[in-house]
Amino acid sequence: MEYKGIPMLTAALEENGRICQINPMGMSKSCILGNIYIGKVKNLAKNIHAAFVEIAEGQMCYYSLDEKEPPVFANPKKNEEIKPGDEIVVQVAREGIKSKLPYVTGNLNFTGHYLVLTSHRKELGFSGKLTKAEKQRFRELLENRMPENAGIIVRTNSRNAADEEILIELDLLVQRYQQVLLKGTSRVCFSLLEESLPEYMQVLQNVYTEHLEEIVTDNKSLYEAVSSYAKTAFPENTQIRLYEDKLLPLYKLYSLESALEHGLHEKVWLKSGGFLVIQQTEAFVCIDVNTGKFTANKEMEETFRKINLEAAAEIALQLRLRNLSGIILIDFINMKSPKHKKELMENLQAYLNRDPVKGTVVDMTSLNIVEVTRKKVRKSLTEEMKELAKEVVS
Repeated sequence: MEYKGIPMLTAALEENGRICQINPMGMSKSCILGNIYIGKVKNLAKNIHAAFVEIAEGQMCYYSLDEKEPPVFANPKKNEEIKPGDEIVVQVAREGIKSKLPYVTGNLNFTGHYLVLTSHRKELGFSGKLTKAEKQRFRELLENRMPENAGIIVRTNSRNAADEEILIELDLLVQRYQQVLLKGTSRVCFSLLEESLPEYMQVLQNVYTEHLEEIVTDNKSLYEAVSSYAKTAFPENTQIRLYEDKLLPLYKLYSLESALEHGLHEKVWLKSGGFLVIQQTEAFVCIDVNTGKFTANKEMEETFRKINLEAAAEIALQLRLRNLSGIILIDFINMKSPKHKKELMENLQAYLNRDPVKGTVVDMTSLNIVEVTRKKVRKSLTEEMKELAKEVVS
């Protein structure tokens, strides 16, 4: 699709008739998120417990010296302390966001549709969205199959997978890990040891498949690639459809231009007549909840409660749509009732749990500001659009 003169490949997820996630991607720019490289340590900043690692000519990244496990050195040495000039195996764990460098780690993660293999966390872990019974099932299946020098995280998508499918994927992830370690000791500096999936495929990899009904694309080559991937990653009843109506483009059918506009505006109206003001600063995201045009003739406390509950649902969707992350401060309308405050916090957390990216309601301050954190992985929608606009200009 094209938005205000910017050509882009766009992935979007629709739930309950609304676009809740949208990922604009450049037509030529490749994504380094998830890539594994042999990087070179350029210098150390011990005052902030960090090293700066170059993964390609001129491509500097941030590496934390607080990692519990020693790095994988391309040239093994007796002293495990990192020094400038060392070549180490690292993975890009977070894109460069705003003025911050991309973040790389020695904790290599190999992500499948059902499992994640990790080099540092040498234990069996589970998605917080799995039930106690589901965790017990996977514990019995995997405890005696733990790979040497690696751990396993069981993803939410595993809940409907057959045991055999999970074990086959585990074997493939272990093979990928072993191949990277082997390459890491035989390749030159700046070598790309493993390239991550294309960005559009990463979006599919992180979609919850339990209620996934259909994947639609109007690009024939993408249709073939997705169809091939879906054979092993999605339920049998998931339909993959090639959209071929030339009179009504796919992005028009699903109003993706409108969804983009919606995700870039500061003000968001609620059905009740209230509204949100969402502002992204360098340090955090701030969200203000306002009564607006809400004129229900009821007690003030009940009015505020209803607006806040509606706002909580909309905020969770907006965080996902705009891909806002880090520290998020929400100024809900003040309520006196402790019961209503507790209800609001619990509802907000329940809405955040629907998001594949982890979000946590931390606390409500004495000033009634709700503190939320959402994991940083990719740039926000606003930043992505600015990057795409720069590509067009250059």
